[in-house]
Amino acid sequence: MAWPRSPREPRLPALLPPLLVLVLVLVLVLAQAGAAGAAGSVRLAGGLTLGGLFPVHARGAAGRACGQLKKEQGVHRLEAMLYALDRVNADPDLLPGVRLGARLLDTCSRDTYALEQALSFVQALIRRRGDGDEGAVRCPGGVPPLRTAPPERVVAVVGASASSVSIMVANVLRLFAIPQISYASTAPELSDSTRYDFFSRVVPPDSYQAQAMVDIVRALGWNYVSTLASEGNYGESGVEAFVQISREAGGVCIAQSIKIPREPKPGEFNKLIKRLMETPNARGIIIFANEDDIRRVLEAARQANLTGHFLWVGSDSWGAKTSPILNLEDVAVGAITILPKRASIDGFDQYFMTRSLENNRRNIWFAEFWEENFNCKLTSSGTQSDDVTRKCTGEERIGRDSTYEQEGKVQFVIDAVYAIAHALHSMHQALCPGLTGLCPAMETTDGRMLLQYIRAVRFNGSAGTPVMFNENGDAPGRYDIFQYQAANGSAGSGGYQAVGQWAETLRLDVEALQWSGEPREVPASQCSLPCGPGERKKMVKGVPCCWHCEPCDGYRFQADEFTCEACPGDMRPTRNHTGCRPTPVVRLTWSSPWAAPPLLLAVLGSMATTTVVATFVRHNNTPIVRASGRELSYVLLTGIFLIYAITFLMVAEPGAAVCAARRLFLGLGTTLSYSALLTKTNRIYRIFEQGKRSVTPPPFISPTSQLAITFSLTSVQVVGVMAWLGAQPPHSVIDYEEQRTVDPEQARGVLKCDMSDLSLIGCLGYSLLLMVTCTVYAIKARGVPETFNEAKPIGFTMYTTCIIWLAFVPIFFGTAQSAEKIYIQTTTLTVSLSLSASVSLGMLYVPKTYVILFHPEQNVQKRKRSLKATSTVAAPPKSEDTEEPK
Repeated sequence: MAWPRSPREPRLPALLPPLLVLVLVLVLVLAQAGAAGAAGSVRLAGGLTLGGLFPVHARGAAGRACGQLKKEQGVHRLEAMLYALDRVNADPDLLPGVRLGARLLDTCSRDTYALEQALSFVQALIRRRGDGDEGAVRCPGGVPPLRTAPPERVVAVVGASASSVSIMVANVLRLFAIPQISYASTAPELSDSTRYDFFSRVVPPDSYQAQAMVDIVRALGWNYVSTLASEGNYGESGVEAFVQISREAGGVCIAQSIKIPREPKPGEFNKLIKRLMETPNARGIIIFANEDDIRRVLEAARQANLTGHFLWVGSDSWGAKTSPILNLEDVAVGAITILPKRASIDGFDQYFMTRSLENNRRNIWFAEFWEENFNCKLTSSGTQSDDVTRKCTGEERIGRDSTYEQEGKVQFVIDAVYAIAHALHSMHQALCPGLTGLCPAMETTDGRMLLQYIRAVRFNGSAGTPVMFNENGDAPGRYDIFQYQAANGSAGSGGYQAVGQWAETLRLDVEALQWSGEPREVPASQCSLPCGPGERKKMVKGVPCCWHCEPCDGYRFQADEFTCEACPGDMRPTRNHTGCRPTPVVRLTWSSPWAAPPLLLAVLGSMATTTVVATFVRHNNTPIVRASGRELSYVLLTGIFLIYAITFLMVAEPGAAVCAARRLFLGLGTTLSYSALLTKTNRIYRIFEQGKRSVTPPPFISPTSQLAITFSLTSVQVVGVMAWLGAQPPHSVIDYEEQRTVDPEQARGVLKCDMSDLSLIGCLGYSLLLMVTCTVYAIKARGVPETFNEAKPIGFTMYTTCIIWLAFVPIFFGTAQSAEKIYIQTTTLTVSLSLSASVSLGMLYVPKTYVILFHPEQNVQKRKRSLKATSTVAAPPKSEDTEEPK
């Protein structure tokens, strides 16, 4: 049956075919919905009617639509709208001559029930209107139809509370171009102007709230948190916004995202706590949940003996409410909650506290509120329970006979009503300029035009803060931040304490925060604890907030939080490996214990050598001195003295002059000594070898020849050193590798001459060659007659010297990797040189000196020519060293 449309009836918006199907469905349920709405609504007469949706009752259980009364969220908010309407209608400057009426409905905190209730708001748009249409309808028997009061035409709706309810209602109201302003719905989904183009709200969306919560988490130094969300638009959208913002901002990782079912099974919350404990380091819990779910989560945490472990960060559904934490205060201590910035409206307190059964009959649920608030019954049913519950007298007063605290969203309900009133006022001024009361242009209010005026409003709200909307219909984000703190005796009170604000940026008073344990120390909620000094972060793949701490060991230091780098060669890391410091430079000093033995030997040896030389010079013409070969003896003693003197150069501080002297004299003394010994040994050997064949003496046995041979052999060493000095000028260097120990604390730079171990041995190599050659000749000459006293002492000298240097080589190279290399090698070298010099001095000259000084009677010439006649060996030629003193 088609219903004709009155010419005065406003044309419905052009709808898509699927939406037309929905309209037909709506028509089918109008009768039931209208009856339901009429049976449970608050009506105020007015020229323009506003709709209102409030959760007067909780969601019913066991198949019932509605449950128990919600005194604060339901009755307080509904009365706030009535209070606001009274104020608007009493204001002569706002909508002059126009009275705002209202139709307020109960949503019972259920989206499907709220949809049925909201259908009554669109009745006037789809029911036929006009007097000429009565003939189209006839009742049986020709009885004219019953005339009923036409439904009010709702120009705008205040509500709803829950986001899921607002979403359901918004889908219907947009079909009929009815603007809607919510006072509590914060789901980010409602900011989608393409889907909810007629929806606005005076509270900020959860995207702002999520940003504020991310800022709080970052301010507390947390980077690893879990999220809890009640199933539905509010919880899921809030968590989704938090996760997205935290991902974009960086520095915050989500350990787990857990959803709380709409109808949780027994034990569901205990399982939820166990899941949260799978990531125990994620102590921070971001919770977007309704009051019931919050309470059951806290109960489960207490049952699991985890009081104080979790660090709750609650959304505005928790806010500063006492009901979610009643008798669970110990679990909630430390919880940080946020709430849209609000203020207590004094005028509403005065209004509401004067409400009574007599002066508030327009609120059909006020009697139920009265019984609930004062714990009494208005009528007696004669049941046994009447003995327990007293009868209401009607003289009770709110705030005197019951506790009263203004509900947090009262301010926003009032602001929503005023936003519509200001929009209607601007629209009235534009359509009815200079007129008082409604003009024809305002009687059929265009919802699309009204929406434009709503989005353009800007005024100071009931709390003195600006009320405005952006292009998506959202209010600016302004939040108060609270922390639930335990009572601290006389030092402070417990409960919710304001600790900060958020308005695009966070202002958090960290000093005001209190925690279980150390009240001032912010607990950690991190996947990995910060690495210590000298440690780098080794990130866990796929989890940017988790890492392992790897020490910067050895000679590496912490360049940044992710990198270890090696210190430069001349530096070592600090003790905590956070930087580098210069490596200490050391050298063998005169006061070093390592220098004492070689210096003592060198001093004693030099003194002994000087004594021998002085003795020989004084007794230069005595038989013993003459027999020892005076010229070569002085050369040999000079070499021995130089060997002792090199110790002082090895201990002296390295410099260009010292390094040059080391190169020159390190091998010069030994070369001079072994050249002289080799010349002597070779002369003796040649004399007796020649004597076996003829009586003619061998060539080059004179003192002058001996000196020439000695200096010729020595010149090889001198020429080689001079060439080295010319090719590579000497200088001192600091060797940082020589004592680069495993432990950087023991590392030292060694100040030394630019002589490697091989070059040092090269300086002595020629001397060692002379020594070996001399030893060979000493062995060959071991069979000479005893009268030739130099042969056997030279042989013993060379044998002993070879043993000393055979011991020196493994010690010197075996300590090349030692941390004390500079000390051990220098000491070993100088001691070996001094010992070899001492052997030569002791074997060859100390006995002679002893005889010269203490037994001068033996220092006389005595020829011994006791050659056997039968001997085939020719007598050697006469020479100084072929005579033995008596």
